[in-house]
Amino acid sequence: ADVHGQVEARRALEVAAAGGHNVLMVGPPGAGKSMLAKRLPGILPPLTAAEAVDTSKVYSVAGMLPKGSALLRRRPFRAPHHSVSAIALSGGGGVPRPGEVSLAHNGVLFLDELPEFHRDALEILRQPLEDGAVTVSRASGSATFPCRFMLVAAMNPCPCGFFGHPTRQCTCTPYAISRYLQKVSGPLLDRVDIHLEVPPVDYEAMSSERGGECSADILKRVLAARALQQKRYAGTGVSCNAQLPGAMMRRVCRLTPAAARLMKAAFENLGLSARAYDRVLKVSRTIADLAGADVIDVQHVSEAVQYRSLDRKYWYST
Repeated sequence: ADVHGQVEARRALEVAAAGGHNVLMVGPPGAGKSMLAKRLPGILPPLTAAEAVDTSKVYSVAGMLPKGSALLRRRPFRAPHHSVSAIALSGGGGVPRPGEVSLAHNGVLFLDELPEFHRDALEILRQPLEDGAVTVSRASGSATFPCRFMLVAAMNPCPCGFFGHPTRQCTCTPYAISRYLQKVSGPLLDRVDIHLEVPPVDYEAMSSERGGECSADILKRVLAARALQQKRYAGTGVSCNAQLPGAMMRRVCRLTPAAARLMKAAFENLGLSARAYDRVLKVSRTIADLAGADVIDVQHVSEAVQYRSLDRKYWYST
């Protein structure tokens, strides 16, 4: 309810919470990217008993369990500074210890000012995002830590922050903009389900006495969508749409003929990779779940495709 305006961004984060999807937010300074990200845990479902045990194990190994508590009850929200090293992200040390990706297990890993992170730190995220686990090897031995987390990242569109701004002039050269954006690689972008543009908030929305819809109301819709997923994936080890393996995805992501034609057109016109296609399909399944639909229809696919077009505006046009 603290967020004024940003209707599209709020909707996208609701979809992300309902399906456990990764999100990248791009927008100028002061648009509310960090504010939105920090409120995401409020619309995520509570930890299940199994998730609480798994997450608590990671924190116990790291020596970070709260005093007097043997079990974590809230989903982790980790927000490391952009100066964090690759080892601190993935885990390491003389005796292997969990890194930030594992401390965010079953929760959210928030990376603000994404291009400011070291390139090797960002590239090390690719394997954990794909596998949900990371193996740390040292001379004393190796250890595998779970790291199934939601990646939520935020960044400016250029070094000065005002590229594409409706009223502020960007002072960056095209080369500076291109160099800045290329700090985030294509393979990493491909692993993010939802690409979201967060525009500046207009005066009417900011000055309005009414805020947005409260988190409790959004959480009810998220829980209803998650309940459908839990029933659908019972006994499979899959807890949400974002975790769908390829073999199962074709069976549960059934499209209407019109939706299939739209998906084909999007795949061909946008030049989607196989991984990007799968992620559009998973997001479409989540949007259909929020609508209570058994079969994915045109409106579900069209919304999901919109969440994959931002990289064409910035990365592939610079």
